[in-house]
Amino acid sequence: MYRNILMLGITLLLGVPASQAKEPRGMAPVPLTPQQQRLVQQAIAREKVIVKQIQKSTPVVQSYIQDLRPDVKLYQVPVADQYMIGRVDFGKAFTADEYAQAQRGGKAHGWFAGSFGFMSQLTKAFHLENSPTGFMAMMFIDPSGFDQQHYQFTFVRREFLGTVRTWVFDVGPKEKGAGRFFGRIWVEDEEGTVVRFNGTYISNPNDETNHYFHFDSWRMNVQPGVWAPAAVYIEDTLHNEVAHATSFKGQTTYWGYSLKLPTRESDAESMEIENAQDQSDNSTDVSPLQAEREWISQAEQNVLDRLTQAGLVAPPSDFDKNLEQVTTNIIIGNNLQLPSDIHCRVILTTPLESLAVGNTILLSKGLVDTLPDENALAAVIAFQLAHIVTGHHIDTRYAFNDRLLFPDTATFRRITMNHSTPDNDEAAKKAVDLFNHSIYHDKAGSVGLFFQQLEAREKVLPSLFTPRLGDSLVRADGQPWLAGLTQGAPKLDMDNLTQIAALPLNSRLKIDPWDDKVFMLNVKPAPLLNARDKMPLELTPVFFRLQRYQDAPPAGATPANATPASNTPAPPSADAGQAQPAASAQAQPQTQAPQ
Repeated sequence: MYRNILMLGITLLLGVPASQAKEPRGMAPVPLTPQQQRLVQQAIAREKVIVKQIQKSTPVVQSYIQDLRPDVKLYQVPVADQYMIGRVDFGKAFTADEYAQAQRGGKAHGWFAGSFGFMSQLTKAFHLENSPTGFMAMMFIDPSGFDQQHYQFTFVRREFLGTVRTWVFDVGPKEKGAGRFFGRIWVEDEEGTVVRFNGTYISNPNDETNHYFHFDSWRMNVQPGVWAPAAVYIEDTLHNEVAHATSFKGQTTYWGYSLKLPTRESDAESMEIENAQDQSDNSTDVSPLQAEREWISQAEQNVLDRLTQAGLVAPPSDFDKNLEQVTTNIIIGNNLQLPSDIHCRVILTTPLESLAVGNTILLSKGLVDTLPDENALAAVIAFQLAHIVTGHHIDTRYAFNDRLLFPDTATFRRITMNHSTPDNDEAAKKAVDLFNHSIYHDKAGSVGLFFQQLEAREKVLPSLFTPRLGDSLVRADGQPWLAGLTQGAPKLDMDNLTQIAALPLNSRLKIDPWDDKVFMLNVKPAPLLNARDKMPLELTPVFFRLQRYQDAPPAGATPANATPASNTPAPPSADAGQAQPAASAQAQPQTQAPQ
């Protein structure tokens, strides 16, 4: 009796009828309105169209994974990593050809460490062996059963992703079954295409091990009516009976959807050379030295064209001018008389590396993203500029175009461009001299912080520090090649919020998934609140400001769908062709210590 009175009192206090107090917590899904129902049916139909569209593509697929452990001060820190990249032919039953592995000095120095298929490697890396579609599960919601017969849809709300208006639905399987998607989808309101979906896949209830992890998959409108996978972010925790729970983050990016896959080696004979100049009117004879330089230049141009065709080097872009301005500052400061102008390009991959191909300096996207300021950028450019000044160049056999007629998957087994240790030693000494005679000479202290951060993470992130194409930033023993610029640098202090040693990955550049062009992100730096906000060299979640293809900015403009980075310094803004004083050339981190 007293119990019934107590329950009645609680019911009256909460304002809930007694008849409802005994109802189970779960609520029946609200039926979809006719408009919502039509949009769901469109999404189901469009998903099948997207699968067929992707089967016609041969994009580059890159995945980078970091294992993490808890940290008292930094919340969590990376302790291991994996890196994979491949050119995928989705027209062949979702199979892939991997970029070939090259062994140099007994150490893996290529795209892969094994001979298994690339998609199989990705499937294993993300622990998706029990999924019927493996890694593909994170590109498509459910390639074999995404329909209302197998799934229940519940409307959540309307939401803008950038300039794209979407309808948000929660999705779950009607019947329990391993491998079915469980999560949330965002459907754009014009054609009914799913532009984002996140969640996980249901494991077998009789299996104690969870074979699926949580992920967030994004698509971009790369052409009219074509929304292609652009990036997938994975974050979850592995539970082990022996060891403690281990967290990990992973990021997969896609680009090169407009690339064509050669069907035979002779297909590579036709190459489009951008910015070619007609010099037929130049009747001046050349000296033997000039002839030698022209021969070397021909080999270098052939290599650059081949790497661009393979989807591994970005086409020339406006961002290159920022890199070239810093290069010009160093050249003017040292009064260098070079036979030709120096150009800069971006390698589209994540590992931190740089190289010089003739009069062109290449920096990887991962390196550009993580550099904290213009001073550090000047240091790594000086290293490759030193290679040019000291006469280190690639093998001139590539002046014969037929030596480059091989499949894209063999690109880095056939082309060797990293410098030898003696060459790097010589270039490192020259680079310190070039830096010290440039407008950046009094900023070596901040450069030293960047290299200290590299030393602190080099052993636990070997995949990030292993070059796939050119030169590493560190020696075999982990010491920076440019250790000569670390003298006088302050000690690395994570608690000092004004001290930005290195940025997280993906802090500066964005790749157009269709044509491989790179753009500088339009970011608004946010103040750091604590040491955890720094995240040097770490992966972070993906969040795109989506826009429709017809809304794309004109060539050279900064895209509106750039992803803000929380602690990204302002990019270099010097005028091209003119050396700037140190005060204006320096890009300062826009962060302040708490008052």
